[in-house]
Amino acid sequence: MPTPLARTRLRVLTGREEMPSLFPARSALSLHCHTHHSQEILDFIPQYAAKIPVVASLFQREMKRYETRAGKPVDFARAWWTPPVSAHDVWEAETNQIEERLQLQGFVSITDHDDIEAGARLQVLDLKNPVPISMEWTVPFGQGYFHLGIHNLPRERATEYAERLMHYTREPQSGDLCELFVWLNELPDVLMVLNHPLWDIENIGTERHNTALAEFVQAYGQWIHAFEWNGFRSWQENEAVLKMADGLGFPVVSGGDRHGCQPNTTLNITTAGDFPEFVAEVRAGYSEVIVMPEYNESLIARTLEAAAEILREYPNFPLEQQVWTDRVFAHTESGEVKSLSALWQRGGPVWVRSAVWMMCLLGSRRFRPALRLALSSEGATS
Repeated sequence: MPTPLARTRLRVLTGREEMPSLFPARSALSLHCHTHHSQEILDFIPQYAAKIPVVASLFQREMKRYETRAGKPVDFARAWWTPPVSAHDVWEAETNQIEERLQLQGFVSITDHDDIEAGARLQVLDLKNPVPISMEWTVPFGQGYFHLGIHNLPRERATEYAERLMHYTREPQSGDLCELFVWLNELPDVLMVLNHPLWDIENIGTERHNTALAEFVQAYGQWIHAFEWNGFRSWQENEAVLKMADGLGFPVVSGGDRHGCQPNTTLNITTAGDFPEFVAEVRAGYSEVIVMPEYNESLIARTLEAAAEILREYPNFPLEQQVWTDRVFAHTESGEVKSLSALWQRGGPVWVRSAVWMMCLLGSRRFRPALRLALSSEGATS
């Protein structure tokens, strides 16, 4: 809930500091992580394909062929991909970063899209620190939607709570959103974060998105506890979020938003000894965010690296998760759900294979020096 006393402290690390000596903290928290339980809708494909040289013209030609053959355009909203990493992989990478680089105890909150399976599975393992059951809730609003990080659902009733939230996502006309926010807010150990609030993720245009955001915060902001500084959004956007949150009386928390193999570039630090204590701290209006040195690298380069990790082959994975086409799914005309591996016998059209090869090359470690040189003028403000 917004409060005039809300205060966010932001520390930007350059890599030259002795990190553990910087702050009198007990714990660090990695929020907003994604695993292979997260379904990422592919409706962004046309927008991004149009920006890739050579691929753009091949993509348009293939789309026209499909529409001529099928009598309708490709509906990319009927397809989705899943990140390559497991819940344990994410927990281990995030915990190791916190313990080894910050020398603090680590807590990790995994927020897959409208899914709590990752946190629920980690609950049964004998881990050093308890893992909260969390999710990234898709909230339909007007012509678009917003993403809220719902952290630390009650373990005993997590499935019931998640089902109720996901029912609203599927059928927003069937429920009262105010009632759901009040219901969640009454749980003292639950944290509700408005993720990447200024990102026009719906592709409705910046002006329309910002108008919808203002209306959403006006209607439901009294039950939201914090806004997010996102690890895969630009400096300018995150600074605008920080300014907006400060003006409205919200603290800002970190959210790495990782989908690949690299750990989050933004974290929270706290004197709290467990996750509920951290929640109480944020709900009282205080948050201390640290920006790791990796965030200062080119956003384009980091995004390409994550894309390469998503598209890479993993021979040690289970048989049906090894190549990227195993991890992309679509609803067929008959209503079945099939992976692209089942639909494409030879790995897909030439233009798709070319685009994947190019993305893996640009995001590879060996290409990084050349990419860094090419993007040297872009800097951390991208």
